[in-house]
Amino acid sequence: MNTHLLDAKGLACPLPVLRARKLLKALAPGEILDVEATDPGAPKDFRAFCEASGNRLLLAEETGGIFRFRIERGG
Repeated sequence: MNTHLLDAKGLACPLPVLRARKLLKALAPGEILDVEATDPGAPKDFRAFCEASGNRLLLAEETGGIFRFRIERGG
């Protein structure tokens, strides 16, 4: 399974989600996108995005002001 990384640190809402959506569209179902972001609104934004888009949010964590998300491309 391929894993891809999006570095969205320093980008303000809604750019991290918009860039993730663009990358996810290019992935095959089941592929993984790891996202790193610093926007404090990112956890809420990524949860809502995954619910609305049919992608699976596998991980959402924060360490030292960096939010990490693991998203599985839905079918």
